[in-house]
Amino acid sequence: DFIEATKTIKELCPWCKISGGVSNLSFGFRGVNVVRESIHAYFLHHACVSSGMDVGIVNAAEMLHPVEVPPQLREVCEDAVLNRRPDATDRLLAATEAEKEAMELRKRGGGAVAVKKKSWRDLPIAERLTHALVKGISEHVDKDTEEMRSEIEQRGGKTLEVIEGPLMQGMNVVGDLFGAGKMFLPQVIKSARVMKKAVAYLLPFMEKEKRDNLIAQGLDPDAQGDDDSQYAGKFLIATVKGDVHDIGKNIVAVVLGCNNYKVYDIGVMCTCESILDAAIEHDVDAIGLSGLITPSLDEMVDVAKEMAKRNFKVPLLIGGATTSKMHTAVKVAPQYASDEHPVIHVLDASRAVTVVSSLLSDELKPDYVADVQDEYAELRDEYYASLEDRKYLTLDQAIAKRGDVAIEKVAPVPTHLGARVVEEDLAAVVPFIDWNPFFQTWELRGRYPNRGYPKIFNDETVGAEAKKLFDDAQAMLKKIVETKELSLKGCYGLYAANRSDGGEDVDVWENESERGGKPAATFCMLRQQAEVDGQQHYLSQADFVTPRGSRDHLGMFAVACFGAEAAAKRHEDANDDYSKIMVQALADRLVEAFAEKLHRDMRVAHWGYAASESLSHDDLLKVKYDGIRPAPGYPSQPDHTEKRTMWDLMDVEKRCGIKLSSSLSMMPAASVSALVFAHPDASYFAVGKVQKDQVESYAKRKGMELEVCERWLSPILNYDR
Repeated sequence: DFIEATKTIKELCPWCKISGGVSNLSFGFRGVNVVRESIHAYFLHHACVSSGMDVGIVNAAEMLHPVEVPPQLREVCEDAVLNRRPDATDRLLAATEAEKEAMELRKRGGGAVAVKKKSWRDLPIAERLTHALVKGISEHVDKDTEEMRSEIEQRGGKTLEVIEGPLMQGMNVVGDLFGAGKMFLPQVIKSARVMKKAVAYLLPFMEKEKRDNLIAQGLDPDAQGDDDSQYAGKFLIATVKGDVHDIGKNIVAVVLGCNNYKVYDIGVMCTCESILDAAIEHDVDAIGLSGLITPSLDEMVDVAKEMAKRNFKVPLLIGGATTSKMHTAVKVAPQYASDEHPVIHVLDASRAVTVVSSLLSDELKPDYVADVQDEYAELRDEYYASLEDRKYLTLDQAIAKRGDVAIEKVAPVPTHLGARVVEEDLAAVVPFIDWNPFFQTWELRGRYPNRGYPKIFNDETVGAEAKKLFDDAQAMLKKIVETKELSLKGCYGLYAANRSDGGEDVDVWENESERGGKPAATFCMLRQQAEVDGQQHYLSQADFVTPRGSRDHLGMFAVACFGAEAAAKRHEDANDDYSKIMVQALADRLVEAFAEKLHRDMRVAHWGYAASESLSHDDLLKVKYDGIRPAPGYPSQPDHTEKRTMWDLMDVEKRCGIKLSSSLSMMPAASVSALVFAHPDASYFAVGKVQKDQVESYAKRKGMELEVCERWLSPILNYDR
């Protein structure tokens, strides 16, 4: 009566709020929690989801979705909640007694088994498939899918019913649990693996049925297009030109696919033309752009401009590590956004479904877009107001407040100069792995005090899933090390170095005898200009190298993990997105560990300025050693074009096979490069926004046209170019 009354009240008075006493419903079953929570699962499903109840007090940590209810309690609990049969109470009491007996047996540590424990493998085939999908169990998927298909075929049905029935029921549950925060990204990816394997098995049968049906109608089956009508919408996603990073893009594609969207993932390093041509070819409902390096930001702006020129009418979604809501609002949205086709920043994969479903819903879209447009307008006002309020030093004023390091603290002369190749054993770098970014890739974040590895395993919300994920990673990592499926190779260089005559760059020489003559290369640096009250020094990386007349040095390296692309492709061909993303995530961890170990080896042996260093793993991650290793394109030197100087000087591509894309993204994607400064007073900092006077000076020192230089430095300009 309560459930039916709730539904009626909501129909008559849609704006009223209804609360229900959930615990009272199962109070008589206290002490048998599995029964209580099973009753709650069906009550909440019918009262809230189906009828509109708004509020109920529950223990969120123990809540179950109906699909999580133990098989032996499903029917009896739902019968009792809905009062569907006269003996519903008696059957529920009997099931409760059985649960009590099982609890007693477990307390005694075993003993005779009163009843045979039911397995999910004993469920009817449709429920078995749904269970496997929700739980991400892929071991039996081909066998179960065939059993379901045969059963449907025998009753005259079509193969598509397997997908539209138990598989989609399972995916709907996955979507609901993920949206409610009761299921996490690794679980969703595992569920997608089951779905993909099942669909791959069914595809030949569906193609044959479709072909036979068209022939029966007198139509040419080879002249028919794809039927996308069963999908919730069509979405194209791509990593923009010059960028090779795709883990985040892959995750978004899987999550949307799990929610019944047809996803066209056209890969990495996609030109604007190829993205828009593919969008037209597939008649998509929305486009998503991904990127990791800062030059990708300008590529996204260019795509937005071209979409406007070509009169596109679909929403544009922006995502990736280098993107932000502010940049999207200020730089991208004004080029294309309207109420019909907004431009929206998507923070991570878990938000993608909400954003896309809102944009493709006639009911939800108007209010959702209006809210986003208002928010982005406020962000633009805030951004331009901050430019007016912010004060900057001229370049000359900033140089006058440079942060010179002490000459007497200069590191000793390295044991050798020049570039050398290094190939590292996988097992040797495993102890140097920082696991924190691994969990961030999978969007698993513990709450204080359980943030970070290994404390995340203690988190009551994500801890159990984080441990499962970590165990899976360890198993794959062990196999990778044993089979050498991946490999590590790179090069490092050590050079005589001094600050340039102008003081803003660093000159390097191949050996000591050449010092003071024509440099083998010059690394150009950028200096802080944004005025900060009380700031004594306005830093540039050039400040960390001493001027001519002293014997200083500069190190650098470029390293990569090879083989991840081939391994990921192999898993993709096997419809195993979980393993595909896992091997990419592990490749990233391995190359970062390689960089950590190589930097330590440079300090301790190759350069040898810290020969007695003996730091723990935690102290290494906390940067408790002397010196720094900033990467070109990152805050201390935001210009990616400085990679070219490093690549030319060390002949990186020839020595170890690491290439640079047109946007100076490193290939393979699992690559790291950095300059190595040894001075104990060297520190990490952010250049921040720069004035035009510095950009003009910088372009002149680099021998680069101003317009080209401004394009590369676009994200840090304090003026519109």
